[in-house]
Amino acid sequence: MHKLVVDPDLIRRYDKSGPRYTSYPTAVEFRGGFTEAEYRTRAERGNDITPPRPLSLYFHIPFCDTVCFYCACNKVVTKNRRRAAPYLDHLHREIARQSELFDRKRVVEQLHWGGGTPTFISHEEMQQLMDVTRRHFHLRDDDQGEYGIEIDPREVRTETLALLRRLGFNRLSMGVQDFDPVVQKAVNRLQSEAETFAVLTQARALGFRSISMDLIYGLPHQSVASFGRTLDKIINAGPDRLSVFNYAHLPEMFKPQRRIRAEDLPSPQEKLNILQLTIERLTQAGYVYIGMDHFARPDDELAVAQRNGTLYRNFQGYSTHAECDLVGLGVTSIGMVGDSYCQNQRTLEEYYAAIDGGHLPVMRGITLNADDKLRREIITQLICHFMLDVRTVEKSHAIRFSEYFSTELADLRVMQQDGLLDMDAGAIRVRPAGKLLIRNICMVFDRYLREKQQRRFSKVI
Repeated sequence: MHKLVVDPDLIRRYDKSGPRYTSYPTAVEFRGGFTEAEYRTRAERGNDITPPRPLSLYFHIPFCDTVCFYCACNKVVTKNRRRAAPYLDHLHREIARQSELFDRKRVVEQLHWGGGTPTFISHEEMQQLMDVTRRHFHLRDDDQGEYGIEIDPREVRTETLALLRRLGFNRLSMGVQDFDPVVQKAVNRLQSEAETFAVLTQARALGFRSISMDLIYGLPHQSVASFGRTLDKIINAGPDRLSVFNYAHLPEMFKPQRRIRAEDLPSPQEKLNILQLTIERLTQAGYVYIGMDHFARPDDELAVAQRNGTLYRNFQGYSTHAECDLVGLGVTSIGMVGDSYCQNQRTLEEYYAAIDGGHLPVMRGITLNADDKLRREIITQLICHFMLDVRTVEKSHAIRFSEYFSTELADLRVMQQDGLLDMDAGAIRVRPAGKLLIRNICMVFDRYLREKQQRRFSKVI
C-alpha cells in the first residue's frame, strides 16, 4: 500500500506547472508532419508481431447538453440531439476504415467511450455504434474485456444501464464533482445525490464490475467542511475507484471557466487542507492511493496491478493493459500504435471533411526515437509504481544510467535532500512525501521540457 505524506512546505516549493504524463512525449510535442501514410505504416506493421498484440479502442463522443463551467475537455455543447446523427455516421465510416489496418485476429481487450457525454446519444444510436464496432473489430463476448463508459447520472434514462450492460460494458465512471448545492450552482452542474446513487445501485445490480466516481477539489465556495460532507456520502456509497482532481483555473485558455469568479475559489491553503482531508478520509476508509489523483479499493484490478508491477498509464489514465495498441476513434481522439502517437482532427468540420474525402482524420502525431522510448519507460515506472529499477533499464536499453542521465541525477539529488525520494546506484524510490509530487520527479526526465521554455500545464497540486 502506498503511504502518503502531505508536506505543505514541500508542496509550496514544488508547486509549478507540469504535464500529467498520459503519454511521453506529451501531446504538445505532436507534429503536423506526422501523416496518414505514416500512421497506416505503423498500424500495419503491428500485424506482423507474434503473438498478436491486442487492441484498445477509444471512442470520443463530444456532445454535452449543458456546459459545466470548470470543464477543459474537448466538447460540443448543444441541446439539439439530432446533431449526433451526422457525427455517428462519420464515426461509423472511420471505424470501418481503421479496422482495415488491423488483423482480425487481434482481440479488443479494452474499449472505452469518453466525452463529452457518451450517454448524450439515443439508445438506438448506442446499439448501432456497438454493432458497427463488432462488425469491424474482434470484440470479446465473454465479458472478460475491460469495456468502460463515462456516465453523466443526469443523462441516464430508464433502461440506459441495462442496455449498456447488454452491449458488453462492464465498467463505468461517473462525474460527481461535489454534492454541495452552492458549489453545484456556481459551476452549473446541478446533480442530486438521489440520481447519482440510484445509478450506482442499479449498476451494481446489473453486474458492472468496477464503478468509479470523479470528484474535483478547488471549485468555487468549497471548504474543508463542505467537501468533508461530500466525502462522507461518497465513502458511505463505497465506489470501487475514486478520482479526485485538482481544479486548474485557466479562464484565458478555457472559455467556460470565465463564468467562475476567481474571488469565489478557495485559497491555496484551503485547497491543500481539502486535499489533506481527502487523503486521510479515503485512506482511513480502506482505499489505496494509486497515484495522480486516483484511489481504489485494495481488491480493485488497478490496486492488484500495482502490487503485481503491471500497472500502466495511457490517455484514459491508469490501466491494466500495457500490451495493447490503442486506436483513437472520433474527433480529437489520440491513439498509440506501435512506437507512435497520433491525434485526430480537433474540430467537427475538419473531422467530417477528412472522412468525406476518403481519409483517416489524422491531424498530427509523433514517432518515438530510442531516447523517447527510454524516457517513456522511466516515467511510466515512476508514475505507476513510485520506483525505478535502474539495472533493468540499463539492460533493456543498453545504457549506463549514471552517464546517460548525469544532468537529471544532479536534479534528483536536490529532491533527495528535500525528502522526495531515495536513490542509490541500483534504484530510485519515491518517498511518502514525494508521491503527491510525482509529476515533478517525472519532469526531471522530460527532455522536451528541459529543452524548451516552460509551457502552460495545470499545476501539479
